[in-house]
Amino acid sequence: MLYKVCLVLVVVGVALAEPDGYGPVYKSEPLPYYYDYNVYDGYKGTNFGQQEKSDGKAVYGSYTVDLPDGRKQRVDYTADHYKGYVAKVSYYGKAQHPKYYGPAVTFFNQYGNGYH
Repeated sequence: MLYKVCLVLVVVGVALAEPDGYGPVYKSEPLPYYYDYNVYDGYKGTNFGQQEKSDGKAVYGSYTVDLPDGRKQRVDYTADHYKGYVAKVSYYGKAQHPKYYGPAVTFFNQYGNGYH
């Protein structure tokens, strides 16, 4: 009988010490980081990249992409818990459009109906 009472007291004591059954939770501190990447494919005409860094409190970065009309788009941004996400978008180059357009591209589904 005394053994059962001691066992119950131990189980209750453990349950009260850690009510959720998990160990203590520590607040995670944000860590500084830096990364960048670039993708260039001359055959397909793909060219874009991004760089970003953080001091643990705010994020600073930019990304660029070549647009289909021949311009380059650049976005510089910052983000933190006070101002949120703030972006500055700029374009370089002159838009170039074709003088003549070809016929619309039509795809056919299994029922023979075409759609653009």
